[in-house]
Amino acid sequence: MKPKIDSTNFGLITVDGETFDYDILIRLNGQVEKREKALSKELYGTSHKISLEEAKHIYEEGTEKVIIGTGQTGFVKLSEEAEDFFTGNKCGIELFPTQWAIERWNELEGKIVAMFHVTC
Repeated sequence: MKPKIDSTNFGLITVDGETFDYDILIRLNGQVEKREKALSKELYGTSHKISLEEAKHIYEEGTEKVIIGTGQTGFVKLSEEAEDFFTGNKCGIELFPTQWAIERWNELEGKIVAMFHVTC
């Protein structure tokens, strides 16, 4: 079941009443897990640019769309390789500042995964 995201503030996100103080990934089955941002940070020195390896970790077979919450002020971007990976898998990608990404997540139906950056 797809969880509802209740709110976000700088450094926090609340999903179905549970508050997380780190970036999260929501899987197709609704499971919430900690973002593996080291997959991008090791390559770029920052977690604000999503690498191909992180894109592969985010994506699940059958995913139709990925929502990316780019942070409170929108710092997170996709690398060209990550963008090519998603499009090559016929997976739509939408990036919004985290507050807007939450609204989009809550309104969409279908086979969707999401990653939310909760700072910057």
